[in-house]
Amino acid sequence: MTEQEWKPVPIGLDAPGYVSRVGSKKVLVAVHSLVAGQRLLDVVDLIESDPRVQLVYSQAPAVFSGGVGDYLKSLGAMRIPWAQATRERFDLALAAAHADNDRIHAPLMVFPHGASFGKRAGGSAGPVYGLDAGRLTRDGRVLPSSLVLSHDSQLELLERQCPPALDVALVAGDPCFDRMLASTRKRAEYRAALGVGPERRLVLVTSTWGPHSLFSRFERYLPTLLRQLDPARYRVAMMMHPGVWFGHGLRQVRSWLGSARTGGMLLVEPDEDWRGFAIAADYVIGDQGSTTVYAAALGKPVLCTDLPIESLNPDSPQTLLGTAPRLVRSQPIEPQLLAAAQWRATVARDAFARLVTSRPGQSHRLLRQEMYRLLGITARGRHRAVEPVPVPVAGERRWR
Repeated sequence: MTEQEWKPVPIGLDAPGYVSRVGSKKVLVAVHSLVAGQRLLDVVDLIESDPRVQLVYSQAPAVFSGGVGDYLKSLGAMRIPWAQATRERFDLALAAAHADNDRIHAPLMVFPHGASFGKRAGGSAGPVYGLDAGRLTRDGRVLPSSLVLSHDSQLELLERQCPPALDVALVAGDPCFDRMLASTRKRAEYRAALGVGPERRLVLVTSTWGPHSLFSRFERYLPTLLRQLDPARYRVAMMMHPGVWFGHGLRQVRSWLGSARTGGMLLVEPDEDWRGFAIAADYVIGDQGSTTVYAAALGKPVLCTDLPIESLNPDSPQTLLGTAPRLVRSQPIEPQLLAAAQWRATVARDAFARLVTSRPGQSHRLLRQEMYRLLGITARGRHRAVEPVPVPVAGERRWR
C-alpha cells in the first residue's frame, strides 16, 4: 500500500461519521510475515466475531514480508498501510514478531511465531530470539503489555535475558499445537484430499529457511527419496518455510523443484495451511524447523538432517530433535523410516509434547481471557471448542 491509500474508515478522526458500528473497540493485527499471519489467524477468531470489536490488519516491516499483502487480501481483511497503523491509537494490538513494535500505540500482545523459542539470535553466543531485551524493550520500556509463552520453563529464560518482561509474561500454551491435536480426528479426510489411500504412506519433507536448512541442500535428498520409494506404496510431499519461497521467488523455487514435481512429489504452496499435511503424514523428514517439532509432538516418526545444535536454545524441543535418527543418504531409505518409527515408539511423542506446551488444550481459553482483559470489556457467551484445520482444497492446485 502507498501513503495515498490511507483508509478513512473504520479508524481515524472522521470515521465516526461514516461507520455503521459506532464505538467499537479497535484492534490492530500487525502481520510481519506470512508465518506470523498464519499464527495470528489462530487467535483473532477468539474476538473477531464480537460485534463490539473491529479488527484492522496491517503489513508490518520484516525481512520475509513477501506475500503478506496477497494473503490478507485473500482473507478479506480490512487492511491499512503501516504508516497509518503507526499514527493511530488502538485498544489492542496483536503481533507475532518484533520489528517496529515500538511504533504501535496500543496495549500490545506478542505471540511466538513457531514452536517454542528455539533459535539463538546471532549464533551460539547470542540470546534466545524473542525473549531478549533487544526485542522486548525500547529505551528501558517493556513493549508488550502481554508476552505469550508456551511453556513454564520459558519464564526462567526470560528472567535471565529480560527480567522486566516477567511482569507481562503469560504462559498460555500453544494454540497451533492445540489446534493440530483437535484436527487428528480428520486425518482420513486430509489424506483423501491429498490422494493418499490406505495402501500408501505419505512422507513429508519439511524445511525451515536459511543456510542450515534442509532446502539449502535439497538436491542431496529429494532425488534419492523419489528414486527409492515405490510410488505405488509411498507419496512424497515437500513443505518449506515461506521465507524460502519469498526469499528466492515463487517461480524460482518451483523451477528448482521442477524435476522432483515431475517425479511425483507434491509441493505445498506457501499460503496453504501446512498442518493438514503434517497430520496426514506417516513419516516426516526434516530439519530444526517448527514443523518437524510439531510432527514429533504428534507422534510422527521423524528422520532429521544435520542440525545446527550450537545455534539452538538447549532447553527447546528443537534441541530434542538431536535424539531423532539421522537421515543417511548412502543407506537405503525405507529401513531408516522403520527405524524412525521405533524411535517414535520409545522416545518421541510424550517428550516433545511436554516441551511444546505446559497448558495442553487450554491455550485458546487463556488467550481469549487475556485479550478481553486488555480490551477492558467482558467476554460474552461460552468459549467455543477448538476447530480443526481446513482440509486441503483440490482447486487450481490439484493434489492428486
